[in-house]
This record gives sequence, structure tokens and C-alpha cells, in this order.
Amino acid sequence: MNRLITVAAAQLGPIQRAEGRDVVVARMVRLLERAHQRGANVVVFPELAFTTFFPRWYVENLDEADGWYEETLPSPATQPLFDAIRRYGLTCYLGYAEIAHEPDENGVLRKRRFNTSVVIAPSGEIVLKYRKVHLPGHKEFSTIRKVQHLEKRYFEVGNLGFPVTRAPVGGVDVNLGMLICNDRRWPESWRELGLQQVELVMLGYNTPAVNQENRGFEAPYQRQFHSQLSIQAGCYQNATFGVGVAKAGNEDGFELMGHSVIVNPQGEVMALASTWDDELIVADCNLAMCELGRSTIFNFAQHRRLEAYQRIATQTGSSAPAVWQPGQCA
Repeated sequence: MNRLITVAAAQLGPIQRAEGRDVVVARMVRLLERAHQRGANVVVFPELAFTTFFPRWYVENLDEADGWYEETLPSPATQPLFDAIRRYGLTCYLGYAEIAHEPDENGVLRKRRFNTSVVIAPSGEIVLKYRKVHLPGHKEFSTIRKVQHLEKRYFEVGNLGFPVTRAPVGGVDVNLGMLICNDRRWPESWRELGLQQVELVMLGYNTPAVNQENRGFEAPYQRQFHSQLSIQAGCYQNATFGVGVAKAGNEDGFELMGHSVIVNPQGEVMALASTWDDELIVADCNLAMCELGRSTIFNFAQHRRLEAYQRIATQTGSSAPAVWQPGQCA
């Protein structure tokens, strides 16, 4: 039985530091209108969709960076986006920087900052929230980098796990999950969602076109290859559709990679962005395709062996193996 939805990846071109929310939100509303015209049910925006990728800028006092964050959704500045979501009857993934006033791990109520995404229903209601777990980069100013990557300074590690929810999308109930940027490179992220029978993984990213710390081993073309490889592998190994959506182009003098992509459960690319501008790519996704992998080669109940995976849940850094000795079985 076909379970068909139409998915749109709403890539954003560069957002300059001087641009206000009103400019960005207007661009996003235009993309929603185009998605509606093309029959989309779901629209996926990038990570940190309202602002420039501000973790490239060092600030000593984080309170001075509050203008890059959202304390409420919708806010007066972002209300037009929510109005358009309701007007066009769309389900949306939205990435943004979140300030939350909530208890920390010690139970102390304080201001906390997260790199966050939400799923917004056609009614404008938020039905699922995710906070980025795998924060790349560093916390303090790095003298060896031309461009900083200070996500560990600006954000805390996400504390909501990897949730999946079943929600109606275009008349079809869909198992929805989210990742953000660097999460896509970690197979554990995908498996957490796959173990909840996710059918559509939505993820936004702001990936630089050049690795500032590549030590000469990563050519620029490999940046896009590694991104796409991670999404294709995650979709195939967890029998899910995936929508990876970029910020793209020359942002405040620094290049972002682009190459937004829609991938099916066989790991095949269904659509790929070809510009560094605001661009919409669309694909029809038959969710029944998820059933093949889930019931055969990746039938987790039949084939997973938890007793063999102890290191995955108990060890963080890698460790060297024991040295083989003559006469000793390896």
C-alpha cells in the first residue's frame, strides 16, 4: 500500500550578519509559498535558519549574543513564518538557537542555550523538539583557525535524546525524527531514530566549505562527499527517508557548502540542490519503501546482537588494542 507524501528541502542562501529577522523570515515565507505551489506536505529548513552562522564569532560574555537566540516561538519577528505555515497547511522542520530558562543537571534554574530544531504542525503547534547532541568545534578562541567554530561555547549538549513522534502529514501518519548538522556523521544518531521505526529524518546544517583543521588531508570536494555519504548510509542502514538541508554560499566572507539532498531508504539520492542560493528541491516519498529494509536485512529484532556492542554504550574515546604475541591467538 502506498503511503505517499511530498517533501521539500528549503535551502537558504547566505544570511549576512547585518541582516535582520524580517529579511530572513520573508525569504522563508517565499520558499513556503513555492513549496505549496509544488504540492509539498513537508518543508525542511536549515540549522540556525534565522541568523548567520554566529558560532564563527567569538564573544567573551554570552549575554551579549542573546540577539541571535529565540526565547519564544513564535516571536513577533517570526510570526509571519507561522502564519504562512498555517495558511499553506504545511508541516515544517525549523532550526534555531534557543534560550531556555529551565533547571540544569543539578536542578538549578538558569538560562540555558541549545542548538534546537522543532517540527511545526500545519496548525502552527510545535509537535516535537530536538536539541543537538554532537556539538563540533571548540569552546575557547583558537589561534590556529582563520574562522572560529565555537558551538561548544554557544550551546550546551542537547538533553532531549533522539525523540520520534507519529504525526499526520498530508493525510498520512508518519514517524518523524530530527537531527542537526554534525549529528548526521554519527551512526549512533541514526540508529537511535531507527530503533523507533523512524520514516522521515529531517536535518539542517551550516557546514563550512573548507575544514579549517584538515591538516592537509581533506580536499574541499570531500566535504560534500562526506556529508552526502553520511546521510545516504544513515537512511539505508535504518530504512528511512532523509532530508538534509543546508545554508549555502558566501556568508560574511566565509563559504558554506550547500548541496541540500533528499535520500530514500535504499540510500539513493532523489534530489540534490545545485546552487548556493535560496533553492527548493522536491521529491515524492512513498513511505511504504521503509518496510523492505525494516523487515529483511535491517530487521533489528531478528539480527541485532546487543551482547556484542558493549563498547558503544560504555566507552567514549578510542583505545589501542592489546599487542599480539607469538603463539597467542589474536
